[in-house]
Amino acid sequence: MDPMGEKGWGAVVSDARFRIEAIGSTAAFVGVLWALAWLLPLVETRPGVRLPDPLLKLFSPVEVSWITFGLIYGAVILALSDLVRDPRRLMVAFRAYAILGACRFAGMWLTPLEAPEKIIVLRDPIVEFFTETQVLTRDLFFSGHTSLMFLLFLLAVKRGHRVAFLVATAGVAFCVLLQHVHYSVDVFAAPFFSYASVRVAGWFGEAGPAVREGGGNE
Repeated sequence: MDPMGEKGWGAVVSDARFRIEAIGSTAAFVGVLWALAWLLPLVETRPGVRLPDPLLKLFSPVEVSWITFGLIYGAVILALSDLVRDPRRLMVAFRAYAILGACRFAGMWLTPLEAPEKIIVLRDPIVEFFTETQVLTRDLFFSGHTSLMFLLFLLAVKRGHRVAFLVATAGVAFCVLLQHVHYSVDVFAAPFFSYASVRVAGWFGEAGPAVREGGGNE
C-alpha cells in the first residue's frame, strides 16, 4: 500500500508547508497550461522542416482519433480518481506536468517542424462537439499525448493502474503513428521527458522521496 495513502486532505490542509507547496504547484500547472495555449497557435505560423521517417513510409495513415482520445480520457479519469484522494501526490503530478509542459514548450520552439507528409489531423471529438478549435499540425516535438500517458504510468501506485497506463501509453503511441500525426522520433523521445519531469518534480515537497523511490504497490 502507498505509504502516503493515509494522508488525505483532512491531514494536510492545516499544514502551512503543504499549503505553500500546493499554491506553488497549482500556479506552475496553470501557468504552463496558459503558456502552451499561447504557444501552440504561434507554432502553427512558423515554417519548419519535414523529416524523413522510414517507419511512417511503411504504411498509409489511418484515422483513429476516437481510439486515441478514448484511451487518453479514460486514463486521465482513472488517474484523477486516485490522485484526488492523495493531495501530496497530486501536487507532484501538477509539478511534473508543469515541467513536462515547459520541456514541450522548449522542444517545439527549438525544433520547428512541418507535419508528416500524409498526416490525418488528430481531432478531439469531445472538444470539437462543444467548440470550434484551431487545427494543430506542427506541435510535434515531442508527443504531448504519449508523454502524458507515460507520466500517469510513472505517478501511479496501484499495480493494476500502472499496467493500464502502460497499455494506454503504447496504444496512444501506436495510434498517433498510425495516423501519421507525429514522427517516430516525437513518440520515441516522449517517455524520456516524462521520466525526467517526474524525477525533477520529486525533488520538491514532502511527497518527493516516495515518488523518487517509485511509491508503493497494491
